[in-house]
Amino acid sequence: MKLSDALQEKKKKILSVWIARTLDPYGSSAFFKQSRDQIANPVGSNIREGLTKVLELLLSGSKPVDFTPHLDQVIRIRAVQDFTPSQALVPFLELKWIIRQVLSEDTNTRSLVPDLADLYCEIDQIALAAFDMYTKCREQLYQVRIKELKSGSYILTDTPCVSALLRKRQKGPDKIN
Repeated sequence: MKLSDALQEKKKKILSVWIARTLDPYGSSAFFKQSRDQIANPVGSNIREGLTKVLELLLSGSKPVDFTPHLDQVIRIRAVQDFTPSQALVPFLELKWIIRQVLSEDTNTRSLVPDLADLYCEIDQIALAAFDMYTKCREQLYQVRIKELKSGSYILTDTPCVSALLRKRQKGPDKIN
């Protein structure tokens, strides 16, 4: 059996493990994993769709530029959340481990594991592209925040509502609660 045939045969298993491991860090990971509704679960749905397309492109031998919109679909979500850069990008690097595990489980494909070097190189390139996207997204977030601070619009988003401030004034400075 050829490696490409084995990967196509195991694609569904690889994808399900990859999606599950990517959604595990979320607080409501069971919901993200189960609900496929785009409206009720945009995070899980977009991550699932993005990872599916990335894996399909990877297994079809597509050009790196073809991955961009699908990587962006996943990375933009992870860039605005409370993930460190390594936590945001780990799913792309874990794909190597997942593929190795899935192929190793089957006696028919276990012998193909040493042939994964080229695929690993492609996955590393995908991870590096994802890192570039992540840093651009974070830079955009910081630029927006700086613009808010300079314009004073942060006052509208970062302060309590007016009615809360009025209640506080009515109680007096000593009686905050």
